[in-house]
Amino acid sequence: MTPLDFRNTNSLWCSVLVETLVRSGVTQAVISPGSRSTPLTMAFARHPQIEAIPVLDERSAGFFALGLAKQQGRPTVLVCTSGTAGANYFPAVIEAQESGVPLIVITADRPPEMRDCSSGQTIDQQKLFGGHVNWQHEFAVPEPRIELLRYLRQTMLQAFDRALGPAAGPVHLNAPFRDPLPPIEDKTADELKAQDWEAFFAMPVVPPVVTHPVVLIPVAARGLIIAGPAQPTDPQRWSEAVWTLAKHHGWPVLADALNPLRTHASAEATLVTTYDAILRSSALAKKLKPEFVVCIENWPTSKVLREWLAELNVPTMLLTASEQNHDPLHGRTWHFRHGIEEVSMSTAQTFPDAGAEAYEAAWRQAEAETRGLIDVALVDDAAFEGSVAWKLSRHLPAETPLFIANSMPVRDAEYFWAASDRRVRVLVNRGANGIDGTLSTALGIAHGNKPAVLFTGDLALLHDTNGFLSAQHLRGSLTIVLINNNGGGIFDHLPVAKFDPPFEKYWATPQDVDFAKLCAAYGVSHTLVRDGEHFVGSISKLPDSGVSVLEVVTDRKRDAAFRKKLFAEIAAALK
Repeated sequence: MTPLDFRNTNSLWCSVLVETLVRSGVTQAVISPGSRSTPLTMAFARHPQIEAIPVLDERSAGFFALGLAKQQGRPTVLVCTSGTAGANYFPAVIEAQESGVPLIVITADRPPEMRDCSSGQTIDQQKLFGGHVNWQHEFAVPEPRIELLRYLRQTMLQAFDRALGPAAGPVHLNAPFRDPLPPIEDKTADELKAQDWEAFFAMPVVPPVVTHPVVLIPVAARGLIIAGPAQPTDPQRWSEAVWTLAKHHGWPVLADALNPLRTHASAEATLVTTYDAILRSSALAKKLKPEFVVCIENWPTSKVLREWLAELNVPTMLLTASEQNHDPLHGRTWHFRHGIEEVSMSTAQTFPDAGAEAYEAAWRQAEAETRGLIDVALVDDAAFEGSVAWKLSRHLPAETPLFIANSMPVRDAEYFWAASDRRVRVLVNRGANGIDGTLSTALGIAHGNKPAVLFTGDLALLHDTNGFLSAQHLRGSLTIVLINNNGGGIFDHLPVAKFDPPFEKYWATPQDVDFAKLCAAYGVSHTLVRDGEHFVGSISKLPDSGVSVLEVVTDRKRDAAFRKKLFAEIAAALK
């Protein structure tokens, strides 16, 4: 095992803390600079099995850690000093809680005698994140006693377990330290050197208990499976489980672009990607009414789909392992608290209902017609920003990690992303649906990964330009596909867009930034995309290292009008 650090009490305490995490499976820690966190930083930086990554800005650090945890499906550690530093982690902590991402946040603190007395850089850090964590705990002040080190070990084991579940999320550990903070030798921990540390860290191995509950789904001729945003650690297994369910019942699957199904398409089941456009046709919306709905993980982003389902109010089964309520429609919903990978089909129902074939065929025909109309429109109008999502779906290298920013990129992906078996891994921060930390999360997803892509608008990127400071630590590559429409394009689709002024100044908020100069300031490669052919060539083969920006300049007003016109024409054409 790694030698513990006996130079002083804080050094020993933190080396036990880190060794416990390493033995639990932690491999990475994102560390923000500061003084009070010195014992923690030294311990993480010293351990050979920990990759300790320094990130200056705490908000960026939080989202960088979030991206790492999303990529790997295991807890990443965040470390910061006392005072307001931890408060800057709050947006990332909220996103981790809402989207089920495991984080272990350790905020260093002053000891109790230095609180509430105007000592520097000291705030009340207990329960700093309120109800937005799975668990929180304040450590005892370190002492060189074996019983307290056992307490520390067990607390870290509990923190690791609570971060993973049963519903994954962040945990917060507040860690007070007295001086000396650096590893200055004071001999206070020497007497513990003779302890049998291998036995101290040895824990009994308990084999996992795996159960596969049977899904008892009613026989229905008009059944519908709807898969919303989901980012499983094993996309292939998750997709196969959904396709098994679909084939078992003979039901079509409506799949959001923010889950693996559109990039793990099945030739043996009906996949519907254009439901938002289909359901804008009142005739088809009525014709395609289901008798029963199975929703997997979450409802898709589409407002059109959600409104259709809310109006129908048909019996619904929600399959999700999350303990949270994922049904904002408040319908006739039964929550089945298991992930789709954990269930097996009922052997008592081996054949679809006789009427299911006709219902599935109706959806398949509608999908084919609508997809054809969309593809023709996007080929004919390559300048439309929605065609960027369409081209990404068709030309990204297989198995590319792709992080999609919120607002218009997420919606254009849902509208236009074409189905394939390219196994692109789509990731997104859809817990709180904000634009906080977009660049930093993408960098965390790209770190140590295959060449990755961020698909973002200009405002989301500008909101996190401090993320570029982390580019120097990136192992791998990140290509940023930047839609520069000089403002918040999503707001042009809202009723408030008609009220200008003050719409442009307070909602669209154009920034007029020269992205070539911004990239130069951070030493990041920048390319202004000339046309569609240039863009396809640029994304078909991604660089092996570094951060680069592909800027696609579009017309926000023109594109908003084009979307509305395209959907209206499709709705009129569908019967």
